[in-house]
Amino acid sequence: MTDPTDPLLEGPSAILAHLGVRMTGWDRDYARFEAEIAPFLLNRSEIPHGGVYATMLDTAMGYAGAYTGEAEDRRMTLTLSLTINYLSRPKGKLLIAEGHRVGGGAKTFFTEGRLTDETGELIATGQGTFRVRA
Repeated sequence: MTDPTDPLLEGPSAILAHLGVRMTGWDRDYARFEAEIAPFLLNRSEIPHGGVYATMLDTAMGYAGAYTGEAEDRRMTLTLSLTINYLSRPKGKLLIAEGHRVGGGAKTFFTEGRLTDETGELIATGQGTFRVRA
């Protein structure tokens, strides 16, 4: 896991702050985000809304291809395609999204992601295609 004092760790965007999502790891071809399960994230079935899972996976996978190693050199990405597979419900209280860059080139890249909880329960997986903004 990345040191929480690492200057490369970015603060959350407005949507991530609203959802309580924070970056907890970031390195070449990898990103990790976490969120405590809070009442406002729940759907009618009293489990986190699927859109929360999709947002966390989209974010982790996009950041996995955006790492530059330099705080001043921010690489921004756009989601071209996003597939989410919903597999289970959380058993714990913490959602953990991890994204990995698995291929592509300088402008377009491909990712895979996993959403788990602190018990290790696999909740959702994702695949994405992203483009680096000019």
